[in-house]
Amino acid sequence: MRTLSLMLLCASTVQAVAQTPAQSPAPAVVQSWVTYTDQSKLLAAQASVNFGKTKPLSLNLVVDASQRYQEMVGFGANISDASAWLMQNKMNPAQRQALLEDLFGKPPGIGFSFTRLTVGASDFSLHHYSLDDVAKGETDFSLSRFSLAPMHADVLPIVKRALQINPQLKVMASPWSAPAWMKTTDSLIKGTLRPDAYGVFARYLEKFADAMQAEGVPLHALTLQNEPHFEPDDYPGMRLDSSMRARLIGEHLGPLLAKRAQPIRILDWDHNWDEAQSPLAVLADAKARPYVDGVAWHCYAGDASAQSRVHDAYPDKDTYFTECSGGEWKPHWPETLPWYMHHLVIGTTRGWAKGVLLWNIALDENHGPRKGGCKDCRGVVTINSKTGEVTRNFDYYALAHASRFVRPGARRIGSSTDVGGLESVAFENQDDKSIALVVLNAAAQEKIFSVEFDGQTFQQSMPGLSVATYVWKNWYASGR
Repeated sequence: MRTLSLMLLCASTVQAVAQTPAQSPAPAVVQSWVTYTDQSKLLAAQASVNFGKTKPLSLNLVVDASQRYQEMVGFGANISDASAWLMQNKMNPAQRQALLEDLFGKPPGIGFSFTRLTVGASDFSLHHYSLDDVAKGETDFSLSRFSLAPMHADVLPIVKRALQINPQLKVMASPWSAPAWMKTTDSLIKGTLRPDAYGVFARYLEKFADAMQAEGVPLHALTLQNEPHFEPDDYPGMRLDSSMRARLIGEHLGPLLAKRAQPIRILDWDHNWDEAQSPLAVLADAKARPYVDGVAWHCYAGDASAQSRVHDAYPDKDTYFTECSGGEWKPHWPETLPWYMHHLVIGTTRGWAKGVLLWNIALDENHGPRKGGCKDCRGVVTINSKTGEVTRNFDYYALAHASRFVRPGARRIGSSTDVGGLESVAFENQDDKSIALVVLNAAAQEKIFSVEFDGQTFQQSMPGLSVATYVWKNWYASGR
């Protein structure tokens, strides 16, 4: 009888368990940060809310973690010669450390995890130089005079400190010109590569990669040339059309870098959205294509849809966005912050960009130092050359709404966009399974809306022309 009773008890317990409905996850807490274009709130934390079973509103953003896209390298800006010189020479050690911790550190820092260096001078250098300069009329095909000496005083100390703060920081590099003696003009200004200089230019870039590795700054990626369809008349530049770049990659640089123990990605183009046919031509070249890891883009003409066009043609190739500069031509927050979010944060990442970079990470109050080029460019931050004090520009806040919350290795996931003036992009971090949803209210009017995830919602309102980032744990992926 005792055995029978136990059997009946066990059976009833099993039946009760079987009839118990699946437990819904506890309401997830949503944290948020906002920036208003009247500057009354700048990356300001808001009161947290909870997901619940409320009905979605007519304006509803749906986030779908089952839709998975590119893995992120991160966000950041270029450490130009000018930026590094200002930090090293116009800030005291405490100011410099505080700025670098803010830019590259964990919260409350904004967590930049991607940067770009110049191979030789750009317009934002104090003088024009390459890493293998010789007297006019001379050559150095053995590269015996190659040296990183111009980088030792400013650039290398800054990038090394940034790597100490964020060891996950990925560094790419781009030349503005080959050394003058390799070019048809025998000058850093204008011209293209001499027919006999393809091999030595590839070895020059390889030597740069080796030297940086020896300095403790491994390169994530290289491009052949910054803006290869532009020959500026007062700072270094060099024209390399698609057939030249294909030859350089397929016959010279690609085979060289493929032999390295530490792989370095080759990115083609590094120029504007309006000429997608140029990187497409390089990718169509049978010799070059196996060595091209991806395509890099700039913002100064066209729009981010070009990125998707090239990605759709070659989905195995990565996408990076590597330069855009703000400046005094667009100084007003209500106009420019939404433009940044639409094109550079939301547009580039929805267009497959794994990494997103603005141009100078820092400039001074006079838009420099510089030698040629842009007279009124703006840095992500402005460093006062007399006091070392820092002004955070809207470029900073645009990037921070993503960089502080989207960590390296995060995946872009599905989210609604263009919903009644609301634009968005969403990511899932791999370390803690948190989801970051970046939202732009591009309309002039306040928007009241809901966000829906896995059948639960929360409601929010955003003033016109404002930005918000919402963060919560993916309760299913994190095992809640």
